[in-house]
Amino acid sequence: MAQPRINTPGSDFLKQGNVLIGMVHVGATPGTPRASQSPTQLVEQARTEAKTLRDAGFDAVIVENMHDAPYVHGDDLGPEQTAVMTLAAQAVREAFGGPVGVQILSGGNRQALAAAHATGASFIRCENFVFSHVADEGLLAKAEAGPLLRYRRQIGADSVAVLADIKKKHASHTITADISITEAVEAAQFFGVDGVIVTGPSTGKPTDIEDLKAARAAADVPVLVGSGVTPESVQTLLKHAHALIVGSWIKSDGKWFNAVDPARARAIVQAR
Repeated sequence: MAQPRINTPGSDFLKQGNVLIGMVHVGATPGTPRASQSPTQLVEQARTEAKTLRDAGFDAVIVENMHDAPYVHGDDLGPEQTAVMTLAAQAVREAFGGPVGVQILSGGNRQALAAAHATGASFIRCENFVFSHVADEGLLAKAEAGPLLRYRRQIGADSVAVLADIKKKHASHTITADISITEAVEAAQFFGVDGVIVTGPSTGKPTDIEDLKAARAAADVPVLVGSGVTPESVQTLLKHAHALIVGSWIKSDGKWFNAVDPARARAIVQAR
């Protein structure tokens, strides 16, 4: 008998496949090294980018604090970051009108879950759901799945899906080198993940097609591509993935830290 799955409606939009998810990179939040804008300015910028992605035809968006680098992890995150990201998620949800996800770097998975639950967002993107590894922000020693899914039940956020990176980017996986991507997917499913994300080695770098095929073959949950999507790769990737997350190519000059370029965003959608 198959292990019963947790029913999490927040991932239902992925099951149809052919889904494009755009990134809304909120500017550096208060207290982080590059911070220069007020919370109101950050929220309005996020709202504007969400509208641009909506008008381009994206199916969903993720709100993320990537400008907060260099990152601290988990409980070291400041409450001010969570507060601004919650405001941004609410503004993006109102502006976009479709499924919205939240990611708070680094490893702010409970914070993201709380923000998603408070704003009616559909899902979060989670790092380090299963297994330990060494990321550029340090050792991620503790798998998130057990505490995170208990917290989700505790706060009544059962509608919020958890989409997890498998062998996540910006990290070394030497200590789990004997764990194949297939085994990583199987472990994440055993621990109750709602979808798995396969990436290249870092932001903007292409996802290995063989890794994607292996993940799809092993997965009973939606499989997403998490980096390196271009108009030329969209159709090939969608043969093996339910959804593509696009963050770098849709920005001006293809750089993730720039604003969304409406023409580049439309080009990705038109390539589908």
